[in-house]
Amino acid sequence: MGDAEDETGYRWETGYEKTWESLKEDEDGLLESNVAELIAKAKRKQAAFRGSGTIQLGMMRHLFIIIDSSECMSQQDLKPTRYRCVLKLLEGFIQEFFDLNPISQLGIISTKMKRSEKITELAGNQKKHIEALKKLTEASCEGEPSLQNSLELALKTLKNMPAHTSREILVLFGSLTTCDPGDINTVIKSLKENNVRVSVIGLAADVRICHHIAKETGGEYNVLLDDHHLKQLILNLVQPPVAGCSLESSLVRMGFPGSGSNTATGTDTDSGMNYAPAYCLCHMESEGYSSLTRAGYNCPQCGSRYCELPVECKQCGLTLVSAPHLARSYHHLFPLKPFIERETTTVAAEYCFACAKPFARMEKHVYQCEICQEMVCLDCDIFIREVLHTCPGCASDPSTAKMNTN
Repeated sequence: MGDAEDETGYRWETGYEKTWESLKEDEDGLLESNVAELIAKAKRKQAAFRGSGTIQLGMMRHLFIIIDSSECMSQQDLKPTRYRCVLKLLEGFIQEFFDLNPISQLGIISTKMKRSEKITELAGNQKKHIEALKKLTEASCEGEPSLQNSLELALKTLKNMPAHTSREILVLFGSLTTCDPGDINTVIKSLKENNVRVSVIGLAADVRICHHIAKETGGEYNVLLDDHHLKQLILNLVQPPVAGCSLESSLVRMGFPGSGSNTATGTDTDSGMNYAPAYCLCHMESEGYSSLTRAGYNCPQCGSRYCELPVECKQCGLTLVSAPHLARSYHHLFPLKPFIERETTTVAAEYCFACAKPFARMEKHVYQCEICQEMVCLDCDIFIREVLHTCPGCASDPSTAKMNTN
């Protein structure tokens, strides 16, 4: 047979090829541009919804990631296997999650052999979670998963979280079946009563129970098309969900270690990093760790030592954060208002205020800030909402910058 290829595009060396990926655009590239424009408009619509005046996003999140480690995850429809592909994508997700949600916490749960195991506890240390994911690559995929056991294990921790925080579960499920010891509907009822939002990403096909769980708890259920689509589905959950009416408004006590004097040790410092030698509570439970350290952050209330921020003090329960962490989370409470959509032919501006590029003839709409009246293109509008979180026109004028924050 050699390197023979039949008329359908099937090669015996590589297996079935996705013929729809060979679709080419016409001479003017209209197909590619139209698809890109539709995707961009959909992203802008979602960003504008988040920025509407009545919508507030969860500022403090507690998220458990449940990873299916059953035998089906060893299949190679995702390269090199489903399991390794998921673990690799989750490493990037964790980095993006803590970059956008610096005062939130995350935990990891694995399910196989009809059981569930907590890999990492809820914590804000992204290095710890990434190291745990790398160790999971050496584990084997075997048995069947159990959705009920996994959801119950996550619920035991999430139900004790404060009422002003969002409680979420992300399930990466590759199996078409689940082996549960009891009635999973009782767990779904408990999830609803404790306001836990469950989102599921299917790696194989549409499973009815997964769709039912996501619908009942207010989460999302999606089934991937390929590895690129899986990456997009996972990264979509980096953005915090809309804060529900059930979330209580309350004052949260926070400590800011790293400035002023340390009342616990009696030492004065400018940077907050040169304290007297002490044991770090982050590693007290680690095997083989018993050395004293000067580096770290001391709780201003009880003096406990921690390596990184943010963290919840294990001694007094005070939430320890830094000022930059709080500033980066501020835009979740007060999202940027959506810009007004204008037709290019009706505006006098010829250039985008943000990127200074001329409005192309193929771009039918531009977007105007109702406060500073500056015009931006579609790409800049998306960038402003997803990354910048502030209008460049308002930021360049102090008098309008204050109006936009209000």
